[in-house]
Amino acid sequence: MPNFYPLMKPFLWRLDAERSHRLALLAVKAAPAWSLPSPGVSVGLETKVWGRVFSNPVGLAAGFDKHAEAVSALYRLGFGFVEVGGVTFWPQTGNSKPRLFRLSEDEAVINRMGLNSVGVDKVALALVDQRRRLLPGPLAVNLGLNKGSNNPPSDYAGLARVLSPLAEVLTINVSSPNTPGLRALQDPRKLMAIVEAVRAAALSAPDTLKPAVLVKIAPDLKQKDIEDICALAIKEGFDGLVVSNTTVDRPETLLSSAQAETGGLSGRPLLSKSTELLREIYSRTEGNVPLVGVGGVSSSADAYEKIRAGASLVQLYSALVFKGPALVGEIKSGLVESLKADGFASIMDAVGADHR
Repeated sequence: MPNFYPLMKPFLWRLDAERSHRLALLAVKAAPAWSLPSPGVSVGLETKVWGRVFSNPVGLAAGFDKHAEAVSALYRLGFGFVEVGGVTFWPQTGNSKPRLFRLSEDEAVINRMGLNSVGVDKVALALVDQRRRLLPGPLAVNLGLNKGSNNPPSDYAGLARVLSPLAEVLTINVSSPNTPGLRALQDPRKLMAIVEAVRAAALSAPDTLKPAVLVKIAPDLKQKDIEDICALAIKEGFDGLVVSNTTVDRPETLLSSAQAETGGLSGRPLLSKSTELLREIYSRTEGNVPLVGVGGVSSSADAYEKIRAGASLVQLYSALVFKGPALVGEIKSGLVESLKADGFASIMDAVGADHR
C-alpha cells in the first residue's frame, strides 16, 4: 500500500505542532483503507495479557486520540491496541497555547497540554459509536484528573464507572507533569486509595472479564519511590504498570532551541531512561507484574529492547510525528525478524529475556 506521509509532512510541518496534529488525526480518520500504509506482518507476535488476546504487542499511546474520534481507523494502521485519552471527568480546556512543540533535531516533542479533554460523557458517547465497528483489538482508556480536584479517588472512580463497560484496559495517569500536584499521587498511600477506588468502580462493567487497571508512572521517580511502588504492586496485585510518562528532565544531548520550553519531553531522548526504569521494575517485581513499555520507541530495535527488558506490550506516539504511520508496520516486521534471529517462536518468549 502507498505511504503518503512523506508527501504530507512538508505541508503539516508548516503549521504549528498542535494544528498539524489535529489535521493528521482527521486525515487518518477519513482515509480509505487503500490509502493507508501496510500494517506489517504479525506472525509470532500474538500475545495474551490480562486474559485478552493482542494480535501484536505494538500499541498507540495516549495523547494522539484524546477524544476517541478515530479509534477504528487507528487499528487499520496495524496497532495491536489503541489507548485514548487522557480523559477527565469534567470538560477542561487545558493550558494556554502554544503548548506543543517539535524538537526536530532531536526527534522529540515537548507538551504542556494540561489534560485538555471534552469530558467523560462525550468520550463515552464516541466510544459507543466506535465500538459498533467491532474493534479488532483491546481498547485502553487513559484516566486523567481535572485541575483543582479535591477528591482524586472519587474522581478517578467516576471515570472508571462510565468507561469500564467500554474498555479492556483502564490506565490511571498519576504522572503527567502538566497538572499541578498530579505526580504527588504516586505516593504509595495516595496511589493505593486511587487504585482501590478504580478497581471497585471497574466491577460495574457487565463483561465477566473486567478491565485491567494499570498505573502509569513517571520516569523521574526517586529511587525510594521506585522501590515503594514495586513493593506495592506486588503486595496488592496490580494488574500492571505503564513505564513511563514524559520527563521533565532535559538531557544535555538536546540540540533544538525548543528544549527551553516547559512541559513533558517525549521521543527519542526518553528511550534510554524509560527502558532502564522498565528493566529495573521488571527485576524488582520478578516479572510478576505485566509491564507496558513506552518512551522513545521509534524502531523495531527500540521496541524489541523494551520487550527483552520486560515489557509485555509497547507503545509509541511521538515517533509518528517524524516517521509517519508506516512506522507501525515497519516495527512489526522488524520484530518478526528479531524473533527469528534469536530463535524465539513467539514474542511472549522474548519478554524479559535479558533477565534470564
